[in-house]
Amino acid sequence: MEFPRRTFLHLAMGAAALSAVPRIARAQAYPSRPVRIIVGFPPGGATDIQARLMGQWLSDRLGQQFIVENRAGASGNIGTEAVAKATPDGYTLLQIVTPHAINAALYSNLNFDFIRDIAPVICAARLAYVVVVHPSVPATTLPEFIAYAKANPGKINYGSAGQGTPQNIACELFKMMTGLNLVHVPYKGGAPAVTDLIAGHVQVIFAPVSESIQQIKAGKLRALAVTTASRLDVLQDVPTAADFVPGYEASGFAGMGAPRNTPAGIIAMLNKELNAGLADSKVRARIVELGGTVLGGSPAEFEAIISEATEKWARVIKFAGIKAD
Repeated sequence: MEFPRRTFLHLAMGAAALSAVPRIARAQAYPSRPVRIIVGFPPGGATDIQARLMGQWLSDRLGQQFIVENRAGASGNIGTEAVAKATPDGYTLLQIVTPHAINAALYSNLNFDFIRDIAPVICAARLAYVVVVHPSVPATTLPEFIAYAKANPGKINYGSAGQGTPQNIACELFKMMTGLNLVHVPYKGGAPAVTDLIAGHVQVIFAPVSESIQQIKAGKLRALAVTTASRLDVLQDVPTAADFVPGYEASGFAGMGAPRNTPAGIIAMLNKELNAGLADSKVRARIVELGGTVLGGSPAEFEAIISEATEKWARVIKFAGIKAD
């Protein structure tokens, strides 16, 4: 039996619409059970706090639990691999932070490709680091510190949360742009590095604001500059490093992603709800307290941020000869 062309086109369009119904229905029904947000770092840190903040917002908005699951290890790679290999149905998400952009250049034998295997959902915030020194360091400004370091090459130790961490990379970029000779002292985490800075065992750290702001306010550490392009609301009196080292910028980011091939409708829903969360005054205030600048936006905008950071930190890693532990 032959159909007229117009009838055939109507039938074909109808069949296509019917095939799309299950996909649309799945997105509309989402979430119908608890969702896991994988955090590749230990509980209690800034990454974990950010994930729980956004997870609670999603739980309240969508009526299902968004449960944070910490899978720490290998600078976030263990958690990332779990998400990359998860079923792309929206029930496994990833808290994305700066190390994910660093790791692509730092590790050569990963069982996943972060950019290929993880779909960005939203960039919630830009995260700042702050250049903090022990009070015994004879510098109250960043130019004074640079002059002091140049007068004492190889004698000033800087701490970090470990080889290849954002603190390490941020300071190496600073060294690259100023020509300073600072000695790296890696620790197993940011907290012990800050503890040793307070004790005077190292002289400077490019520390996350969340790990250092209380010590700054208590006078135990001296803040010289923040690493973002503009000043922070929580440290308004502290200038940016770029005020004295033109072009320097070493901000991090925090956001959310999902396994590649997660239905576009689910990613769009999560993006919409998380953007609504970032417009909420209480959520925004908490992000600012953690040293962040609220962003939001589209998945494509987050993808561009990740791509830019991946290329930038790869250049620094190559220049400094940084190797993974």
